[in-house]
Amino acid sequence: MNGNKKTDIRSLSRLEIDNFFSTIDEKSFRAKQVFEWLWKKGCHSFEEMSNLPQSLRNQLSEVFSFDVIREAGQQKSSDGTLKIGFNLHDGAMIEGVLIPAEERTTACISTQAGCALGCTFCATATLGFSRNLTVPEIFDQVWLLNEASHKQHGIPLSNIVLMGMGEPLFNYPNVSRAIELITGEEGLGISPQRITLSTVGVPKVIRQLADDKFKPHLAVSLHAATDIKRNRIIPFNQRYPISELTESLIYYHEKTGKRFTIEYLLLKDFNDTLADARSLAELCKNFPVKVNLIEFNPVQGIRFQRSDMRHMKEFRDFLESKNMVVNIRQSRGKDIDAACGQLAAKNAGNEKK
Repeated sequence: MNGNKKTDIRSLSRLEIDNFFSTIDEKSFRAKQVFEWLWKKGCHSFEEMSNLPQSLRNQLSEVFSFDVIREAGQQKSSDGTLKIGFNLHDGAMIEGVLIPAEERTTACISTQAGCALGCTFCATATLGFSRNLTVPEIFDQVWLLNEASHKQHGIPLSNIVLMGMGEPLFNYPNVSRAIELITGEEGLGISPQRITLSTVGVPKVIRQLADDKFKPHLAVSLHAATDIKRNRIIPFNQRYPISELTESLIYYHEKTGKRFTIEYLLLKDFNDTLADARSLAELCKNFPVKVNLIEFNPVQGIRFQRSDMRHMKEFRDFLESKNMVVNIRQSRGKDIDAACGQLAAKNAGNEKK
C-alpha cells in the first residue's frame, strides 16, 4: 500500500470512520465531512479537504493513505469511443471505456485485473487472473470516466456498465459496495437504473442478487444455448451448466419481478444458425428477457470470426417471430481494441494520443 503500512482510508466503512473519529475525540460531523470528500467529491488527498483544520488533515495523513488509480494512457476511436488504461497502486493495469452516443455517454468499467474465466473468444482471458479490484478502484474508474465525459462531451455520465475486464460476480462484495457508493446520496447519486452488471452467470451469486434486492440491471453473457457449445467457449459452464444457470435466473425473476438481458455473441459457423436461434428461443421461454445480439470483434490469436450481417438478421428475425425483444448491438471502438471482448490492458503506457 503505497510502500508503507498505512491503511487506505477509502477501505473503511462509514461506521469505521465514525469510530476512528470517536477514538481521537473529534466531533462526529467531521466524519461526515471526510466521508463526503471521499465519495461525493472524489478526493484523493487530505490536503484537498479544505473545510478540515490543518492539524486534523495532518493527523489523518499520518494514519491513512490513498491507493488511487492513475491514467496510464488513452486511445480515441474514429467513432468517438475513448479507451483509457489505468495503473493500479501495485503495478497492475486495467482498462475502461467511455462510449458517446448522441446526448449521452456510457462508461464501461472493470471489476478485476485480468480474468479467471478463460472464455475462448475474449482478449482479457489471455491475461489470466491477477486480483479483484477494491471498492475505491472500481469507484475511481467511474469518477475519472465521468471527468472525461465532461471534458470530451460537456455532459456527465449517463450510464455505467460493469462489462470491462473481469467477472463482477466473482468480486461481488466489492462490486456491491462500490455500487452503493456510486448510487448513494453520500456518494455520486447516480440512479441504479442507469447501471448494468454483466455476468457470465454464477448461479449462487445470481440467487444472492435476488435476495439482496439488487437494483441495477442484470445482463447474462450466454453466447450459446446448449451445454455442448457453451462448454467450448465458456469453460466455467462445465462447473455450472445451463440448467443450473436457468434455475437461478428463474429464481431471480420470481424474487424480483425484473426482466433481465441475455447477451449473445454471434460467432461465424459456430452459434449463428437457425438451429442455435431455436435453442435460444426455447431457453428463453423460462423467463421474460431482452436479447442483445453482439458482433464479435477480432482478437489476435483467437480463431473465431464475426458472423456476417445476413446471418445476424436471420437470427434476429427468427427470435422476433417468437415474440421476443431483440436488438443487434453494434460494436464501438473496434479500431482501438475497445469493443466487447477486446480489453487486455496491453501497452497502455504507450497508447496516449
